[in-house]
Amino acid sequence: MSERPTLRTALRAGGVVAFALTAHTGSRSLGRRLIAPALAASLVAGGAVVAYAATEKSGPAVANRAAIESVVRDYILEHPEIIPEAIKRLQAKEMAQKVADHRSALETPYQGAWEGAAKPDVTLVAFMDYACGYCRASLPDLARLVREDPNLRIVYRELPIITEGSIGAAKVSLLAAENSKFMAFHRAMYEAGDVEPDTVVKVAGKIGLDLAKARAALKSQGSNEPIMENVRLAQALDATGTPLFVVGNEIFTGAVGYDTLKEAIATARKKG
Repeated sequence: MSERPTLRTALRAGGVVAFALTAHTGSRSLGRRLIAPALAASLVAGGAVVAYAATEKSGPAVANRAAIESVVRDYILEHPEIIPEAIKRLQAKEMAQKVADHRSALETPYQGAWEGAAKPDVTLVAFMDYACGYCRASLPDLARLVREDPNLRIVYRELPIITEGSIGAAKVSLLAAENSKFMAFHRAMYEAGDVEPDTVVKVAGKIGLDLAKARAALKSQGSNEPIMENVRLAQALDATGTPLFVVGNEIFTGAVGYDTLKEAIATARKKG
């Protein structure tokens, strides 16, 4: 009699993952991403069932498919909360892998487009657009974080996706980074409130950039490699907008606030 609970436990383990393969998630892309890892996990869990059955080849423990599906169905119906929990864990694992795959590129700043610690133990990466109101709203939180944490570095990445003017402002910001004036330009652009060419030139003059070079950057045609690299990185992270923050193994979209980012920094620091 003692063998049946063991078999039931193994069947439940395989069934939870098997159900996830066919569960409706509300996202076609997420559904596709679930298949490979869920299949791998189900094979592991299924292996436990096979191993158990192999020890009882001639006994009633060898269940037919209908019986197995019945056990799985019953367990899922009794514990539906495991489905969103499993999906959440899978998403976190996928997110961490995406960050790990691109961590060096993400955390290496373009010239002087960063602030904070020269030798940080945690790096926060911020993808921003000068036409983005939520980016502007996040500035006080970022300033507070870097002010309070001497071991934090913030790397800024231009992601000009909102307006044509965003692209010009981003190009001049790179010029500022090359001349050790990035943070001055960064703050002044958000204070200015718009990304019109005249505003960008005015801000450039205010912080001491060469105006001829600033105008040339604004008028430059074709792709800008540092900006295109930022676009590629954002796409690799499945970015949906700005601001986009990367801390440790976590990705956040939107003005998520001081507390959320501070907690993520603490988590990243614990994990090393």
